[in-house]
Parts: sequence; C-alpha cells; structure tokens
Amino acid sequence: MKAVLISGGVSMVAALLGTPLLIRFLVRRRYGQFIRQDGPTAHFTKRGTPTMGGVVIIVATIVGWLAGLLLTGTAPSASAILVLFLMAGLGVVGFLDDFIKISRQRSLGLSPAAKIVGQGVVGIAFAVAALQFPNARFRTPASTHISFVRDTDLNLAFAGAAIGLILFVVWANFLITAWSNAVNLTDGLDGLATGVSLIVFGAYVVVGVWQFKQSCQILGSVGPRCYETRDPLALAVVAAAITGALFGFLWWNASPAQIFMGDTGSLALGGALAGFSILTRTEILAAILGGMFVVIVMSDVVQIGFFKATGRRVLKMAPLHHHFELSGWGEVTIVIRFWIIAGLFVALGVGLFYGEWVAG
Repeated sequence: MKAVLISGGVSMVAALLGTPLLIRFLVRRRYGQFIRQDGPTAHFTKRGTPTMGGVVIIVATIVGWLAGLLLTGTAPSASAILVLFLMAGLGVVGFLDDFIKISRQRSLGLSPAAKIVGQGVVGIAFAVAALQFPNARFRTPASTHISFVRDTDLNLAFAGAAIGLILFVVWANFLITAWSNAVNLTDGLDGLATGVSLIVFGAYVVVGVWQFKQSCQILGSVGPRCYETRDPLALAVVAAAITGALFGFLWWNASPAQIFMGDTGSLALGGALAGFSILTRTEILAAILGGMFVVIVMSDVVQIGFFKATGRRVLKMAPLHHHFELSGWGEVTIVIRFWIIAGLFVALGVGLFYGEWVAG
C-alpha cells in the first residue's frame, strides 16, 4: 500500500515541477498549438500556447511508478509494464501527430491511416502480450472472457485458442482505439480532459486496491467474493502514478492553460484507460466510470449521423462542450460542470463495482 502513496506523491511533484521546464523549452522552440479555423472564435487567443504536455504526464507517471517500486523493494509486474507500454506507445503516436501539426503549422497531423496503423501496432503488441506471462495460478494479465465487473461467461475463445486470440486482439484494439479517441475528443477546453481523466484514474486506484484486498490469490479461494485479477496492487500503483501526474499537470493546464496535453497526452491516457479496463477485468464497467468521455463521443457520433441523414445539426457544434460554448456558457463553467458529471459517473461505477461484490 505504501507504493500506491509514494507513486502518486512522487509523480505529482514530478509533473508539478517538470511542466514549467517543458513550457519554457517549448516556448523557446516556438512549439505552439495551431487552432482550427472552424472552431469557436474565443479559441483563437490560444494560438501558440505550448502543446505536447503529455510528455510530462508520461514521464512523471513512469518516475512515480519506479519510485514506488524502489522505495518499497517491490519487483515490477507484467500487468504494470503492459499498461505503461500501452500508454507510452500511444503517447509516441500522439507525439508524432503533435509534431507534424506544429512543424507544418496546421490543425491536422498524422493522416487517419497512419494514426490507425500506429495505434494498431501498439495495440496488437499489447493484446498478444497480455495473454502471456501466467503466474503461479496460471493467471495471465488479460483474459479472453468479456468482462463487466469481472469476467463473464462470454468467452472469445469459444472456438479454440487460435480463434480466441484473434478475436481478443480485435476486441482489445477496439477498446484501445475507442478510449484513445474519446479522451482526444474531450481535450477541447482548458483542463477538461485532464480533470475528467484524473477522476477516472482515481477510481481505478480504488478498484485496484479493493481487488488486491479481495484477491483470490491471497484469500486462496474462488467465486464471486474474490477477484482473479493477476496483479491488482501493481495496477493500483500505476493508476496512482497517473492520477498524481494529472494533479501536477492540471496546475498548469487549468484555465487559462499555459500548456496543452496535445495528442501526446490524450492518446496516452486513452490507451492507459483501455489497458486498465482489460487488465482489471472491468471492460464494460469502464464505460460507466468514464461515462463523461462516452457522452462526449456520442455527441460527436449523433451530430455526424444526424447531419448525414437530414442535412441538419443537432448541436451548434460538436463535441458537446463546444455546443455549450457557442450557447454562451463560460469555459470554466463548462469544465467544472463536466468534472461534476464525471464524478457522478465514477460514483455510479464504483457503486456498481462494490454492489456486485456485496451481492456475491
């Protein structure tokens, strides 16, 4: 448990102190955000604000995680390494996207095909590796079962191990792409994606610690009163490191933002969220914990679908937060209210998570 506190504290300090250093470096190199011309006009004043702040989030997370291990004499686990690999790998894809935007002074970075290929390479490597590394109880970090609060009876390997592996890779990559794009869409206002992510990853600290306390491996039992997650405490340590890094980064990313996380941060955080949902066996529950992300994605889907079908728009502009901007809401008002809604989704998700255990 000490590792959870240490990793969160160290990563927060690392992000808090490291972000202004990155801001000064980016300002010197003139690496500023390019603002899309069809967005709210109030955003034009943000042109030139340093971006790629996700670099700090990723580095601070890894520093916090390592500190938690070193100061408690804990060995790294397969599950933690897998989540960090997914986070850093998608962060690299996002970094390339951000760098192209900055260097070419345009709002579009990597082509959609290149981004999909980059996400796919990282996602496939993660998915294949997640079904390896069995522990003494022959538990691998991930499972071919679709999970809600824990693994359900719906097994992707119903037709054999080979088919199960292929279907799991497809399913895992769907989750990775969906969550990385969801966080990316949410990153449209100062502090919005950072604050919502902080709340969601904070929930995964709770989930990881509870699964550790009720671990089948520790209790030596099976059934609905314990969890088969391979490395729950290790995942809680990583979640705490991410949460701490987001706390430190939010100090500089809150309105008026002195730095944006960019695609470097949003893709990395989305990948980490997908990784946690898969490795903690909470794939469907994650859609409730991250309900604010889901609402924002659905607002974009509905807007596009309705416009293609009727030629009219449901919202003044998608995603949802831009609709409220054009409706006259202040940016800080929107962000704080969306944080509150994110907290309510997390409360509902954690309540369902705990309620399932009580019922079991």
